[in-house]
Amino acid sequence: MIGMNFGSFLTLLIIGLIATIVMHWVIRYRALDGIDGFFAKWIAGWIGGWLGVPVLGHWWFQIRGEYVIPALVGAFVGAFTCVAIVKAAAVANVKATAARTVAVSAAPEMIRKAS
Repeated sequence: MIGMNFGSFLTLLIIGLIATIVMHWVIRYRALDGIDGFFAKWIAGWIGGWLGVPVLGHWWFQIRGEYVIPALVGAFVGAFTCVAIVKAAAVANVKATAARTVAVSAAPEMIRKAS
């Protein structure tokens, strides 16, 4: 697993690319619209595909030593998780910014009431 050969690396790269294309352009599940969001999902899809085989097991058929279906499922999970984490961070940032804005706008009123 750790010492994979180049054929396995390319297989996982292509499986991650397929999952990323489906997630980014077919389903349009995105956190970032540009190419940077695509590459972030591709990296996460490769890592998900790499972890998918040992976690989900060895079943159906393999290409260059990598079982395709568990790697594909893992790639989808990796790409989905990447987008979900970025979206959750964005929502948390918006809520924190809104809370700071309310606290800053209420500060002059609190100063006036105190004096």
